Amino acid sequence: MDKTAFKKQSLKDADSNVNYWRSKTSSERLIAAYNLSLRAYGYDPAYPRKMDKTYFIKRKRES
Repeated sequence: MDKTAFKKQSLKDADSNVNYWRSKTSSERLIAAYNLSLRAYGYDPAYPRKMDKTYFIKRKRES
């Protein structure tokens, strides 16, 4: 686990963080959760990956 990503907080700081997220709308919280889950799996939401088109094989259809 990367211990540099977290920091110790006092109860007052942690409570202000909860109040911040409660002040956001549900759609804003959902977008933030989506972006955090993308980051957790190694995807950067600002630079989405391209689909690997070399995997598919091109062939002619028989009529």
